[in-house]
Amino acid sequence: MGESTVAETVLLLVLIAVSLSLFWRRFGPVLRIIRESRAEPGFELGQLGPRIGNFVWEVLLQAKVIRDRPLPGLAHAFVFWGFLAFGLVTLSHVAEGFHLHLMRNAGALGQLYSGFVALWAIAVAISISGLFWRRFVTRPRWLGNVSVESGVIAGLIFLLMLTYLLRFTVVEGSIFGKANWWAHTLALLIFLPLIPHTKHLHLLLSPAAIFAKRQGFSQIPHLSGDEDVGLVARADVTNIDALQAFSCVECGRCTEQCPAFNTGKVLNPKQVILGLRDYLRDGNTSEPIVGVHVLEEAIFQCTTCGGCEESCPVGIQHLPVIIGLRRGRVNTGEWEDSYGTKLFLTLEKNGNSLGFAASERTKFIERAALPIWDGSQEYCLWLGCMGAYDPKGRDTIQSLARVLNHLGVTFGVLRKERCNGDPARRLGNDLLFGQLAESGVEGLQSAGVGPAQNMVSICPHCVRTLGTDWSEAGATFAIEHHTELLARFADRLPKPDGSIVYHDPCYLGRYRNVYDQPRSLLGNNLIEPGRTREKSFCCGAGGGMMFLGEEKGERVNLNRVKELVDTGAETVAAACPFCQSMFRDALGTVTDRPVKLLDIAQIIAAGLPSVLPSAPTI
Repeated sequence: MGESTVAETVLLLVLIAVSLSLFWRRFGPVLRIIRESRAEPGFELGQLGPRIGNFVWEVLLQAKVIRDRPLPGLAHAFVFWGFLAFGLVTLSHVAEGFHLHLMRNAGALGQLYSGFVALWAIAVAISISGLFWRRFVTRPRWLGNVSVESGVIAGLIFLLMLTYLLRFTVVEGSIFGKANWWAHTLALLIFLPLIPHTKHLHLLLSPAAIFAKRQGFSQIPHLSGDEDVGLVARADVTNIDALQAFSCVECGRCTEQCPAFNTGKVLNPKQVILGLRDYLRDGNTSEPIVGVHVLEEAIFQCTTCGGCEESCPVGIQHLPVIIGLRRGRVNTGEWEDSYGTKLFLTLEKNGNSLGFAASERTKFIERAALPIWDGSQEYCLWLGCMGAYDPKGRDTIQSLARVLNHLGVTFGVLRKERCNGDPARRLGNDLLFGQLAESGVEGLQSAGVGPAQNMVSICPHCVRTLGTDWSEAGATFAIEHHTELLARFADRLPKPDGSIVYHDPCYLGRYRNVYDQPRSLLGNNLIEPGRTREKSFCCGAGGGMMFLGEEKGERVNLNRVKELVDTGAETVAAACPFCQSMFRDALGTVTDRPVKLLDIAQIIAAGLPSVLPSAPTI
């Protein structure tokens, strides 16, 4: 810039004051909303090591942004890294208006750094142009409606890069040099107050949201007393909920992964979070959240698959919000659904989600000659509702028993078992879930199953509920999925022939991070579908959806089964009885080709010798 006049210095001071005041006028209320929200029940900012590692990976390295969308992700990362590089340059630029020449006084080092930042300016200019084109011209449907402010900010960022690069071509102190300096300065001062008013608020809040998010996947907060019934109104929103709502970057990654949205339903997880954000901004403390800002129909279409939460690059945990909103409707009696009511009554009366008498479970155990747990065996086998009552679930249990006998692994099943409460938990009925969980904990403890006792189940939903959610009932158990157990004996088990396509269950993959163990059991003819591992597409059963009647739009299970069948595989391998049930219903509709649908335990058992060694003597 050269030496500024007194008038220019005064003008700069006034402009900085105006920019900062406008910034605070918009950012201050957001910060106040977050700070005044109630504390997250049971939240502790512990485990700093994992938090710091996650912060470095997701914030500083932008790994999640790049992983899911490599080209636009890299463009976003270049913009972020460029802003970090511009920190010192921006400070030096503003200081020049007050006769302080920080870069010039730094000598050769300052010149070297200025040149280094110039490279970043080129990268940022190209990247922001590409992102602008994608948002306003290509416009992937996941982005939804795009705001004019986003375009304005993209233009300001481009102008900042352009004016910085022009510094190397204009004469300092000349009229063009001063004009360029003021153009850069005005772009900075206009950019600042726009941040809190747009999605670019994530620049300030998302690092904090990522660092402070709840540990673990889809951790549903404990209710904090009799008055706490879930997310109903303003007083129920926690500081973590508020922080995450204001951190949304509106990228649509959650929308892109959502099975409900992708099959023509109302639910859009991005709009749920933005609806909560708009509700908090409106400031009406008595108005319920569900209604104008978030639709009840939408939150009860969620399969709780976790695709939204897994894909979010700014640390938003959608499922605690969606289930919290469900809690608020169910626990207050506001949700009226005949299928939901029938399910809750069935669970209360029969103790299982399928509505069978408990005697049917006993008959199955006797017919299958399953050993009863007496405390001496290596594993307590939890049957679950599907394993005890569903015909195909029973086949899976018997196949697993055959494989365990082949391996010489001793096990036993409980004489009595009730549903663990997963459907009630995900649908938001805390009273019923609490009753089922307490009953389950008491049943296991009375049978001599302690927290350290090895348990195994064919159902990922049971594994999650017993191993995590039952903490609200005072105990959790060391339970694992049967594919985890069998994978440790993979070298002693037969590998299947023929082509197999494997479907990753949501509650085994995203919830438990188990991807390789099932695959290790399926041999070398394994085919991967288009959406696999972390990006696996839901079967449609989770979140209680299996029990809530016919879906709107395309059925989720049809969408997924078509993808699996289109691989040309001879066998569809499942690892969850709910997935198997949903796919069984869909296969006949999707294809006339004879495709086998089997659990991994069934596939392995089919390859065992017809005559097995005797069961281990206890």
